Amino acid sequence: MKASAFVYPWDVNGDPDAARTVAELGVEQVTLAAAYHSTRALTPRHPRHRVVTAEHAAVLYPPDDRWAGRAPHPYPAGDWAPGDAYGEAAAALAAAGLQVHTWVVLAHNSRLGAEHPDTSVVNAYGDRYPWAPCVARPGTRAYLVDLAAEAAVRPGARGTELESLGWYGLAHLHAHDKTGGVGLGDAGQYLMSLCFCPDCRAGYGGQGLDPDELAAAVRAALEPVWRGTAPCDGGWAGVTKLLGETRAHGTRAWRDATARSLQEAAVAAVRAAAPAGFQVLLHADPVSYHCGANVGVDPAHILSVADGVVVPCTGGAGLLTPFAEQAHDGTVLAANLTVVSGMGGSPATLAADAARARELGATELRLYHAGLASDADLAAVREALAAR
Repeated sequence: MKASAFVYPWDVNGDPDAARTVAELGVEQVTLAAAYHSTRALTPRHPRHRVVTAEHAAVLYPPDDRWAGRAPHPYPAGDWAPGDAYGEAAAALAAAGLQVHTWVVLAHNSRLGAEHPDTSVVNAYGDRYPWAPCVARPGTRAYLVDLAAEAAVRPGARGTELESLGWYGLAHLHAHDKTGGVGLGDAGQYLMSLCFCPDCRAGYGGQGLDPDELAAAVRAALEPVWRGTAPCDGGWAGVTKLLGETRAHGTRAWRDATARSLQEAAVAAVRAAAPAGFQVLLHADPVSYHCGANVGVDPAHILSVADGVVVPCTGGAGLLTPFAEQAHDGTVLAANLTVVSGMGGSPATLAADAARARELGATELRLYHAGLASDADLAAVREALAAR
């Protein structure tokens, strides 16, 4: 199976050995960040630094004039990725013999929410999630579609992987996050991720729901959870139990249709901007009501729109199965395996994990993340890939 390693530009730029180190892992491709959210990252081998702090979501190249006079618009990076950091790193990686695909994070942007609060998801209590743009808002959708096309189709790129192209919700995985004190489960996460901005309220109305009554029902359903007297789990069955079948299915119908149309528009924009043969993949979860970086999708729909998906498989590859059941000739099913032991990965079992993913339908591997891994982790990756 073809393998690709995730990389940040700051892993490569300023380190004359970085591209060769990645190539010697035995991967054929790199998935290189072109637009990324705020983060704090170790760089364990870099000769100039050990920690990089990306202060806000940014494009890692100079944005073009399509954004002139527009709000919102993407921001270039600061000193953590100056100039055309993506282009510099891509050139070095290509010179080492690697195919380069872009890695584009879309609906996850705290600076966007801070500067344009009306773009954010608003929960049933009226709290805004500045890290989570509401993908129902027309201005936000236009921004995300144009950003996808610009950031995905960088010079020399052979394809792209679009992350967070759908609903983002309560879960943020942000530094100093303090939201884990009450166990919400799948059902609670869904309820706390429902948006009540004006566009979503109108969308619920189109499904025959009264948005004020719906918000009150969400708050009532969660009250025992806050008191610690009732668990909030059970997946989608738990959602329908808490909200009632009509309300639950009405919200899901609105959100599924909204996400699907955004995905169709973004992929079409990328294809229109890209050369022939350009590959478009989405980071995806086969449960359509899930939120996050791996957006919830309907497998049959998304595989009719994109060339394939990147699926989280660390700890088990079972999420591949619903996609494999809908795959056709040429579909890319990339199993994403964390190979950083300090982040819950298991590079020592990579060969076995990859074999299991292949049994479940994977056609490619994604390795998260070459720049973050220790030398020992990378040695285990080299050994596993050499045995393919």
